[in-house]
Amino acid sequence: MKKVIKISMLAILLLSMAGCGGCSRTEKKGASTGDSSVAKEVAPKEDVLVGVLNVAVDETAYPILKEQEDVFLAAYPNARLNLIMKPELLAIRELLSNEAGVAVLARELNETENDYFKKRSITPRKFPVWTDAIVVVNNTKLADTTVTIEYLVNAMKGESVDQKKIVFDNLNSSTFRHLKDLGKLEKVASNYVEAQDGSKEVLEAVANDPDKIGILGYNVYLDLISSFPDKNNIRILSVQNTVGETADNKYYKPNQSTIAAEQYPLRRTFYVQNYQPNLGLGIGFSAFLTGDRGQRIVLKSGLVPATMPGRDIIIRDDISL
Repeated sequence: MKKVIKISMLAILLLSMAGCGGCSRTEKKGASTGDSSVAKEVAPKEDVLVGVLNVAVDETAYPILKEQEDVFLAAYPNARLNLIMKPELLAIRELLSNEAGVAVLARELNETENDYFKKRSITPRKFPVWTDAIVVVNNTKLADTTVTIEYLVNAMKGESVDQKKIVFDNLNSSTFRHLKDLGKLEKVASNYVEAQDGSKEVLEAVANDPDKIGILGYNVYLDLISSFPDKNNIRILSVQNTVGETADNKYYKPNQSTIAAEQYPLRRTFYVQNYQPNLGLGIGFSAFLTGDRGQRIVLKSGLVPATMPGRDIIIRDDISL
């Protein structure tokens, strides 16, 4: 019996010594990293659904991107997104300065902008995610309910027939660039073009002055108008469809149907553009935006998804009446 006790005590002693030896090695390992008490915590490896991603966002698309972000982070808690909301030109600069690895924009980068990434051997992954529109609004005190693109372009050139000012959210914005591109304008007349500090300020300017016509993004308009205090002073104008293959010279207001049917002429496609050099979170977020859940969010927001979400149909063999 004494032998058994002695053997048991010896085994316990050996295990204790081995454990202390392990502790000693752990302490030495911690000391080599600059921490003598606790081993340094290893950060989770970045992956397509893990890590931190800076996303440059055209500010006219911020409302829908915020919805996408909320759902994405709820599904993937190990991911973190930093949405950098900027006018289009400044959002592109975030990409070019490496402050953002992914951008959601109403245009693809041009050749000059892409050259910067080509020199670094970075090939972008670009996908359309939705179609938005540009809204034209005026004050309800006016009798006008329609407008033409020609009228807007002529006013921007300084050839206004009624002295009304065209008000934009920002001179660096995608809405301003879109109208300039339509009119092939190199410069605009400052006496007939006015820039505000955002879309809400455009609505305020138009609501307070019948001599101003406002230009802003459809998504941000939908987000603002329900809580806008002077919304009864704001009217959306119907725009004559004179652009593209679907031009029929008829007038249309922007809504999901007229945008999808390409009847409303001031449409624009938004793209998610991944310029990350590695297989990081940009791939996961891009896949979410273009996938079923992301496209359903687009559909519910009133915009037109790039890919129509599928519907599950249950087929029964027997139908009981």
